[in-house]
Amino acid sequence: MEISSQEQSLQELDLEDITRKILFLDKWRRIFSYHGLGTNNTTPESHESNHVSANETEDRTRRPQPKGQGHLWSSSLCSIPKPSIISSKLGGSPISLAMAMKLRQSLFGNTTHVFSCDWKKARFKFHDPFSDLASTLEIEKGGSRGIQMAVQGFIIKYLLFTRKGKDCNFHSLCELSKPEQEQALASALAGILWNAGATQKATICLVTEDTYIASTPDYSRDDFTEQLQLFEFSEREATEKFIYDHLQCFKGEGSHGVILFLYSLIFSRTFERLQKDLDITTTHLLQPHSGGFLCRQAVLNMILTGRASPNVFNGCEKGKSQERLHGVLTRSDVGYLQWGQDSSGDNRLSQVGSMLKTPKFPIWLCNISGNYSILFCTNRQLLSDWKTERLFDLYFYSSQPSQKKPVRLTVDTHAHPWEKDQQQDKHGSGRRCSPVEMAIRTKWREATINWNGTSPFF
Repeated sequence: MEISSQEQSLQELDLEDITRKILFLDKWRRIFSYHGLGTNNTTPESHESNHVSANETEDRTRRPQPKGQGHLWSSSLCSIPKPSIISSKLGGSPISLAMAMKLRQSLFGNTTHVFSCDWKKARFKFHDPFSDLASTLEIEKGGSRGIQMAVQGFIIKYLLFTRKGKDCNFHSLCELSKPEQEQALASALAGILWNAGATQKATICLVTEDTYIASTPDYSRDDFTEQLQLFEFSEREATEKFIYDHLQCFKGEGSHGVILFLYSLIFSRTFERLQKDLDITTTHLLQPHSGGFLCRQAVLNMILTGRASPNVFNGCEKGKSQERLHGVLTRSDVGYLQWGQDSSGDNRLSQVGSMLKTPKFPIWLCNISGNYSILFCTNRQLLSDWKTERLFDLYFYSSQPSQKKPVRLTVDTHAHPWEKDQQQDKHGSGRRCSPVEMAIRTKWREATINWNGTSPFF
């Protein structure tokens, strides 16, 4: 049957109209994606049920969201590569809607918030091998810095004190090859997860090629949590090997590596243990800040000690209303020092206890007015032999772009009390003490700190 020229012309017009509409939808989909908002239709299975018209999309971008729902908007534009995915046939357990909602509730206190742009970009990436910063992670600004710096402490622990066949000295940290960096990261992540799982079990979350959860009115998709599979391990060595084999999922660009590690940390701890760890001062792990999210102390303590204790004092205390508040129960491998921040409003409760100040290894995560850094000593005997605490070196890493190598600080705890030096100020320089020095003095009260030619910063 022949088609008339008029009918053919009408068909061509219809096709052009359809094509134009598709291109119009595509334009808004790209705009939505560029802002890190997602369109929830990236898989064939969910395309039809999650279809959004261009007018609806435009209206959503103009309309303010209800308080406490969806994204916290960021002031900066965000372009994030697609997450690294693995085969869905590796034998993990697909995430369920109930698990995803519990995960969101534990993190944000609701099921509709999703991670901000800086979190999605965050990953565990080393500086160049065989460089002055070969042992350290490149860490950008954002709310995940506390997690990355805490992991950095465990990387230093492995490189200096627990890896076999290597000298325990600072020079060895500058001679790392890429495989040695990767082994250090795998060991650090595995050790943290194994400790969070009470040394019985660890769970690792990875993004797969399949989607297991659709959006609901009570759950907002983020297009990677819905693709998770959970892998459980009952041996630490197996945990480390699996992480090493899939390290790209934690360190690759677009991997969402820090988020996946945080997910793995929570599932390793289990929701039941997590609820027992927390108290009235902390009901969820992240807090909104400037369009994104910051880690609460419970996250850092879960990395450092294995328990999500919300406070930094030893043991348990009673709050103003006589409620039971949870602190740190045991010494951790990596310690914690704090200066210039009193988020609780109670000096007694915000003072770091001896459990965190005196770790098993001479490495400390430092929180200096909300900025995170690492202090470490290469002498393992520092905290077990009082003689070594008279005069010793600490190395300081802040991850600031201007820092090209860890700074060596010489700490003298007996020669000249710092208060006296500050009062006399022989050179009349008027120099005020660096916050780094003040953080060190929360551990060694009357120490003098020599920056060995480096101008004090931070």
